This record gives sequence, structure tokens and C-alpha cells, in this order.
Amino acid sequence: MSDGDAKKTIKKVVLAYSGGLDTSIILKWLQTTYGAEVVTFTADLGQGEELGPAREKALRAGIKPENIFIDDLREEFVRDFVYPMFRANTVYEGQYLLGTSIARPLIAKRQIEIAHQVGADAVCHGATGKGNDQVRFELGYYALDPSIKIIAPWREWTFKGRDELLNFARDNQITITKDKEGEAPFSVDANLLHSSSEGKVLEDPAKEAPSIVYQRTISPMEAPDKPTEISIGFKRGDAVSLNGKAMSPATLLTELNKYGHDNGIGRLDLVENRFVGMKSRGVYETPGGTILLQAHRAIESITLDRGAAHLKDELMPRYAELIYNGFWFAPEREILQAAIDKSQEMVEGTVRLKLYKGNVIVTGRESDASLYSSTLVTFEDDKGAYDQKDAAGFIRLNALRLRTLGQRKKTLKP
Repeated sequence: MSDGDAKKTIKKVVLAYSGGLDTSIILKWLQTTYGAEVVTFTADLGQGEELGPAREKALRAGIKPENIFIDDLREEFVRDFVYPMFRANTVYEGQYLLGTSIARPLIAKRQIEIAHQVGADAVCHGATGKGNDQVRFELGYYALDPSIKIIAPWREWTFKGRDELLNFARDNQITITKDKEGEAPFSVDANLLHSSSEGKVLEDPAKEAPSIVYQRTISPMEAPDKPTEISIGFKRGDAVSLNGKAMSPATLLTELNKYGHDNGIGRLDLVENRFVGMKSRGVYETPGGTILLQAHRAIESITLDRGAAHLKDELMPRYAELIYNGFWFAPEREILQAAIDKSQEMVEGTVRLKLYKGNVIVTGRESDASLYSSTLVTFEDDKGAYDQKDAAGFIRLNALRLRTLGQRKKTLKP
């Protein structure tokens, strides 16, 4: 089947639509290139932007009101995606809290649901052909609907650069904001967990990121000189209360973001390895997530058995890589999730923290399910709970192979 014939088979397409310049161009391009009916889907993931304009722009572009979907997914995002990921203390390449990566499977899931609801035969995303997001979206689409057709404009259209895109926008009366005319100094992706900035002024990893890049946090140097004290309550590995007040997942993360912002917490300047093979430099801000990660590790420190805790730490890099690469719906991620969730059954209690100039300082942790025993660890009289003489045999047994190796070296030494 030729390209033209393939395009003729697509009658209705669901577009992941932000209302920004790129997706507005894509919307018009779909109409002119495919001649298909376009359905727009805009997800509220807590990006902090007014989503009303997206509806107005879609209407102006000729989209029928019944074909405009704007969904508030904040609670689902935190409850079903962010929290499961944080149960594993997930970081990619030792630092990145996966704020962009974890949002993509939810967007893909809802897009496929809408496609089924409206009888669409295709879905479309605005990710470029150089990045990770194209992989994440499309792996999600195929996992949820193996027969769905996918349109990836950045891999299909003939525009050779930003100038040609802007000319197309002008020719089709698509509004171009002034910063886009002069080209934005960097691109931004944001949701309730984080903000991500990359490109343009950030492309040289040797140069310090300008202060205008940071949107979710004040500078640690400008943060208050007095620490902020908070407490987080956990149940089955998930944060359920803040300062003694029960909160929904999205509400709690929103509040933690405020604390993180005010105390300069969660900034990260990272050169990472993309799944598609290149290195990229990004600046991330994850204020609430950074606090949550430290608190979760603190409550695990007294409620998780050593074997379980160490196994989780061994599994985490693999789990993080699966999410980063877009395999949220893959069976291996689900298998790992089952193991992680099992480990969290008794991870409950309260963690107290001080937030100070970019730092998250754990000051206390307590739990009815604690495995910590002051009787065992005390340097004072433990009333017979632990016989220190037993340690001698324990050490000799563990040293047996080392002593054997040492004897061999001594015997064979020239």
C-alpha cells in the first residue's frame, strides 16, 4: 500500500493536543495532509497552565465541540503512576526522578480510550524523531491496541526547520506568540511531579543554566535562613498525610511542591543517555518528589527487612530503565511492580523532616511496624538479648574462604 493509500484509510485521528504552537501546526497539518476528522485530547497533569485556551484554539481550528477532550488526570497520575514508581525509590542513572517518562503511559492510555470511544482509527503525538517520547507514546499505544495506526508528524512531514514551520503557521492563520517568533530559548515539559527544560541555551553542558530556566523552585541561596519542619505519614508505601492531615495523592504532592519551591529543593542539571542512543542535557525541577523520595527511604529504613531492602535496591535500576524507555505496560515491569508492592505491605508510619536551602534532612521516623530494636543495638546492658561472644563464631565462619585464599597466597608466594 502506498503512502497516499495508507493516508486515505485514516478517517478519524485522536491528537495529543496542548494548544501550543507545535500541536496547533500538527492539527492543521493532519487536516490538510490526511483529510481526516481530528479529535483533540488535552491532559491536565498538573502542568500549571490554563487549559481553557486549548479548547478555544481547537474550536477556532474547526474541531467539533464533541471532539474536544480536556481531562483532569491529576489524581490518576499520582495515584496510579507516580506512587507505584516511588514505592521503588526510582531514579534513572542515579539522579533523574523520571517526571516526563512516567506521564507518557497515562497520556497514551487515555488517548487509546478516547480513540475507542469515538471510533477513531489512528492516534497522533507531537514528539520529535530524536527523543524518547516518541518511543514511550508508541510502545504504550501498541501495548493497549496492537492494531492502532500511529501518525508521527515529525517523522513524516517535509518541513526542514523552524522557519518552514512558522511559515506554515502564518499561511494557515495559526497564532505565533512573540517568543516563538524569536524562538524560545529552551523547551519545557511540565506536570505535577516536575518540570523539564532542554535545548537551545541548555545544549552546551559546559555552560551553567541561566536562572530563567528554573520555574518550580527558588534558588537554594535565596531560600529562608530558617528550616521548615514537616511530617509525612505513610501507609503501604504511599504518602497519605502531611503534617497529620490526610490528603489525596495529588493534593499531597501539590503541597509538597510548595514546600520544595519555597526551600529551593529538587533542582537537577543532568546529562543523560537517551534510549534512542544520544546524550542530552536537561534541567529538571522535582521539588515535592525529592522530598517524598527521602521520606520514603526513611520509613523503609525501619520497616523493611535487610534482604527485602537490598533486593529492592538491586531491582530499582532495571525498573527505572523500563519506565525511562517506555515499557510501563510490559510484563517485566508488571512483574517487578508486583514484587515492589509486596515489599510495601508493612511500610507505614511517620517521617519528620527539616527543609533547608535545597536540603531534605530526616530528623525522625516512627512506625508501629518498626523492625528497629533499641534493646538489640544499645551499648548499654541489653539484658541478655544479644550475646556478643556469638559474634566471634559468626566472623570466623564468614572469614573461612578469605583465610583459605590467604593461606594459598602465602604458600605459593615465590
